Amino acid sequence: MKKILISYASYGGGHLSAAKNLKEYIEQNYSDCEVLLFDCMKYVNRVIDKVCGTTYSQITKNIPWFWGKIYYHTQDPIFEKILSMSNKLLCYKLGKLLKRVNPDIIISTHFFVGHMCSILKQKGKITSKLATVITDYGDDPYNEWIAGHEYIDYFFVAHSEIKNKLVEKGVEPKKIFDTGIPISQKFLVKYNKEEILNEYNFSKDKKTILFFGGGELGLGKSKTLEAFEILAKNFTNVQIIAIAGKNETLKNNFEKIANQFNRNENIKILGFTDKVAQLMCISDLVITKPGGLTSTESLVSNLPLIAINPIPGQEEENAKFLEDNGAAIWIKKSDDIYFILNIVLNSDNKLLEMKNNILSIAKPNSTKDICNILL
Repeated sequence: MKKILISYASYGGGHLSAAKNLKEYIEQNYSDCEVLLFDCMKYVNRVIDKVCGTTYSQITKNIPWFWGKIYYHTQDPIFEKILSMSNKLLCYKLGKLLKRVNPDIIISTHFFVGHMCSILKQKGKITSKLATVITDYGDDPYNEWIAGHEYIDYFFVAHSEIKNKLVEKGVEPKKIFDTGIPISQKFLVKYNKEEILNEYNFSKDKKTILFFGGGELGLGKSKTLEAFEILAKNFTNVQIIAIAGKNETLKNNFEKIANQFNRNENIKILGFTDKVAQLMCISDLVITKPGGLTSTESLVSNLPLIAINPIPGQEEENAKFLEDNGAAIWIKKSDDIYFILNIVLNSDNKLLEMKNNILSIAKPNSTKDICNILL
């Protein structure tokens, strides 16, 4: 029986989602494996975890431009030294746990975890195989992802440009696999589109837009509401599913706009939902913040993206990659939202072109391929 430890840090939802997707697949397909899911930062130091989590949430929500400054400045050598020293101190407690659990493989979906495990392996405290899953699309990943790469056995990345950049930075090519970011198998199911459309009293003859509002954080709420209002007011030939997540204020604002323009029949507003795979299946376009996991799910669903409100740093890099590859249009601060939506929604050719571009970069078998390589 192989023991697999999948470790993450819950700063942003993508790291946890990637970890859960891998756990789900291994448990469903490998009967000879025991899988443990583990929040590393919460374990090694709850105070630091809470401070980091709260700081990340508040900065990205209220002053996102400042997060961009932090993100790029932590690439400076002095900050890399500070992070390295911090991880060396924090990994002491982690080492005790790993010695007791003694996993065969440790899969990390956050760079803090991968770095700490590489330090422990360098010191001879663990002998586990180490795998790092990079959960964003920017072709020049944050240096902390590859800290201690000499002691990490596998790197799984979203596309070949990231692989090339890691090789430039000294990572051995044989360790790097451009499998894609791990997704839930829900996104590979063939759903009955007509049944799902009927659930919402939607027509199969109209375009359906899936609109993610930013969830609990409500990031970039003014731009979000502006885009939603433009859709509700000017595009009466489309039907919209708007997801507000746990953000009640955003949900109420969506409802006010739908009422204002008498669009309640063809605008459905949801809070939290676990039906994203089904909703993507019936949609023709998604408007969303370009997080690594949401972007991956959209690509696998062959769903063109309009990227709004990316967090400076990793999400802006995601948006750039998607736009450069013709899978998305990134609405920037000074852009005319109506003009862009009009081009996309009133031209079947534009959506078809974007769907064809997606086929060349989507990696629907990402989770399966990662698990096959490891196991």
